[in-house]
Amino acid sequence: MALRTLDTLGDLSGKRVIVRCDLNVPLKDGVITDDGRVRASLPTLQALLDQGAAVIVISHLGRPKGEPAPEYSLAPAAARLGELLDAKVTLADDTVGESAKALVDGIAPGEVVVLENLRFNGGETSKDDAERKAFAAELAAFADAYVSDGFGVVHRKQASVYELAEALPSAAGLLVANEVDKLDRVVTDPATPFTVVLGGSKVSDKLGVIENLLPRVDRLVVGGGMVFTFLAAKGWAVGKSLLESDQLETVKRYLDEAAQRGVELVLPTDIVVAEGFAADADHEVVAADAIETSKFGTEGMGLDIGPESAKAYAEAIRTSKTVFWNGPMGVFEFPAFAAGTQAVAQALTEVDGLSVVGGGDSAAAIRTLGFADDEFGHVSTGGGASLELIEGKRLPGLEVLGW
Repeated sequence: MALRTLDTLGDLSGKRVIVRCDLNVPLKDGVITDDGRVRASLPTLQALLDQGAAVIVISHLGRPKGEPAPEYSLAPAAARLGELLDAKVTLADDTVGESAKALVDGIAPGEVVVLENLRFNGGETSKDDAERKAFAAELAAFADAYVSDGFGVVHRKQASVYELAEALPSAAGLLVANEVDKLDRVVTDPATPFTVVLGGSKVSDKLGVIENLLPRVDRLVVGGGMVFTFLAAKGWAVGKSLLESDQLETVKRYLDEAAQRGVELVLPTDIVVAEGFAADADHEVVAADAIETSKFGTEGMGLDIGPESAKAYAEAIRTSKTVFWNGPMGVFEFPAFAAGTQAVAQALTEVDGLSVVGGGDSAAAIRTLGFADDEFGHVSTGGGASLELIEGKRLPGLEVLGW
């Protein structure tokens, strides 16, 4: 079935439309440090306002435990939304209480009301179906239609994602529709050569992706903390580097399967080894099969791929027609160990084809390193959701929209 999109909702002029955004922005001392998710919500909201709809925005932020917590208020996100839309955006003091009801009752076409953090209400994330449905029914009473535009939560069966979509005429917003289009193309119809670049700390976080894509890819490029389990599976000592010993047999199977399928499995030939996990840690570059020969001996810890590997990874990416990347190549938060991630990100901007950054830490990395989202083919707004879609899983928040 096809994903229901905005045009399936018909004329929304004068209608109240509730939009599930993902305004789960990072905050420091109450200030937004990355407004990427707020910006990502703008096209759908503007499209609805241009149609003459009255827009009610809902979202979560952080992990409050089903009750109000000032540090998790959507106030900073609502204020930033107003600045970016250049419109008046009013924040309710609650989710479905008196403040929310009063603001929704008074909303006019072309205006925006933001309800307070959904997770201030225990019904949002309740494991009890009846509680979720009850909360969704209260939200549904505010509107004539529902638009799902928070891709970062479509893999969760929560009241504002699933039950609310059942309770009202519903469709995917522009952001969600674009995410599904780009990520589905990666899985079902990638132009070749097709390269998948995986990093991050744990192999166990990427098992589903590897299982689903190994039969489809031309190249699998591995970096980050997870790479040391691959190196150990080849019989190489990795010192104090991250290692998931319980995944060694699984990784050995991947190595064998890649060889049998003719998949080019790209592993580092050199590693930046440090004396410990710190921004100012002493470090040096050694061969990937000789990590414990560094001056730190068996105490050495790999924190990035080396410069020779970074060049090889970049070349593998640049010569591809489709690239999916999820997970940094090293500890990019520390400048001394960011070169591998920098090289991979730069190469993705040079792909003659579709390059997809899989959200989460990867999206954070490109912004930290000074890249703009529009330098890439697509930057996903959902780390977990993008991974599950790439793994071939059915996502509740998309199934309820007909996909």
